[in-house]
Amino acid sequence: MLVAAQTVALGLFPLGALAATFQLEEATVSEINKAFGAGALTSEQLVELYLNRIEAYDDSLNSIITVNPDALEIARALDLERQTTGPRGPLHGIPVILKDNFDTFDLPTTAASLSLKNSIPLDDAFTVARLREAGAIFIAKANLTEYASGGNTISSLAGQTLNPYDLGRTPGGSSGGTGAAIAANFAVLGTGSDTGQSVRSPASANSLVGLRPTIGLLSRDGIVPISFTQDTAGPITRTVADTALMLDAMVGYDPADPVTATSIGKVPESYTDFLDVNGLKGARLGVVLDLFGQEPIHAEVNSVINAELEEMESLGATVVPVSIPNFTELTTNLSVTSYEFKETLNAYFASLGPDAPVKTIEELIASGLYDPSIKSSLEAAQAIESPLQNSEYLRRLQQREAFKETLLDLMDQYQFDALVYPHQQRLVAPVGEPQADRNGILAWGTGFPGFVVPAGFSTPSDTAPIGIPIGIEFFGRPFSETTLISLAYSYEQGTQNRQSPTLFPTLTGEEIEYESVPEPGMAIALSVAGLSAFSLKRKKTQNPA
Repeated sequence: MLVAAQTVALGLFPLGALAATFQLEEATVSEINKAFGAGALTSEQLVELYLNRIEAYDDSLNSIITVNPDALEIARALDLERQTTGPRGPLHGIPVILKDNFDTFDLPTTAASLSLKNSIPLDDAFTVARLREAGAIFIAKANLTEYASGGNTISSLAGQTLNPYDLGRTPGGSSGGTGAAIAANFAVLGTGSDTGQSVRSPASANSLVGLRPTIGLLSRDGIVPISFTQDTAGPITRTVADTALMLDAMVGYDPADPVTATSIGKVPESYTDFLDVNGLKGARLGVVLDLFGQEPIHAEVNSVINAELEEMESLGATVVPVSIPNFTELTTNLSVTSYEFKETLNAYFASLGPDAPVKTIEELIASGLYDPSIKSSLEAAQAIESPLQNSEYLRRLQQREAFKETLLDLMDQYQFDALVYPHQQRLVAPVGEPQADRNGILAWGTGFPGFVVPAGFSTPSDTAPIGIPIGIEFFGRPFSETTLISLAYSYEQGTQNRQSPTLFPTLTGEEIEYESVPEPGMAIALSVAGLSAFSLKRKKTQNPA
């Protein structure tokens, strides 16, 4: 935010700076880089502010498994690099929280399981290495549903993560630790993985932006796997612009994940080029009626989403209700995760080398070192032998192809730019209850992209002071991330639905006033107006009681 300090008489005056305020709460990459550029903030200071929030608040939220003990030292080194050779790019010195199924050579990667409690991989996951090369700082690793096998974010290693908007509810999952942490402003950016809806569910439940990209856009190498057919990585952020920046850093062909070859020639110079505030003007959106619940428990979500569809129309979109032909037939018994889990997880254990704490899924089951909630998933996977010889597995793969063709035909028939629907038909589940009525199936059932953006909140209550977050999902053709970013950004900017949870307020030192150098176009106008500047000072904020 930029505010003018003082105006003087008309005429030409030396250019002054503008008084600006940096606020840690809801800080974006762009806002942080402005403060970096003005000399008002260093990466070391920024990391310390986020670590202070984790220390102050995570006992209540239980989102973090490991805090990086070297985060401040890494930040100091990146500050020195900024001073001597300049920033590597927009993510230089930016704090990131990784879901703890992303391999890191310098921190344990546990999949939130006691069975991998002290497991340190031999190297980084490909996407982690890309973020590290971009200058990102991994300040912590977040809890998840153990082995990413479910939607409630409970694990044997860390227990139950809570929703920052209502501590009696789950944060979605399986990337719920990342979702809760980013929503509570424990870092700027986060990573998740999505086999079913594990990036988009926490985004919806925590008023965040979550992208499940096209299979092949992001490497899965070094991410504790479930399914080579359905797994993908994805960013979890507070804004569409920050998602675009993360995507820029994370994409790339990786020989260790041959499917990434399909993305060659389909990646733009920068996804930020598609942040179009007018992206909804002239867009055609299909509203998938099959993905709206019809029971009383669905009424609150339906009310919010229907109002948001009207907002999209006011922003220039044409919204067309549509049903998917043979929807029930095409979506019943579609998942292939149980057929691929054993093969992929055993391969991951082998990648840890001879000292791996667990070497097979059979050994994992025998150890008992896992949360009881995933026992049935592990046992179902172990029971599968030779999936390529399994007729039901092969039938499901064929069904996926039919589902892809049906959705593409539907979008072509109506000339849709995207399909839209609530990510979850009911509010995210309370702690102890199963997650139900999630709508991730279009994306996980096809490998096409799904993009969740905040749509609003339920009615406030005693336990949820501003209500429970509700997310809306945009679904697109393969490698249509540029289109989805344009649509989602336009919707986000036109509605401003994201709100920070009030249960985790600002701490002392999280607001900094400083002098900001205006953009060139603005500089001319301000020079003519002769605006003066504020001196650099820190704005004191009272610690919460």
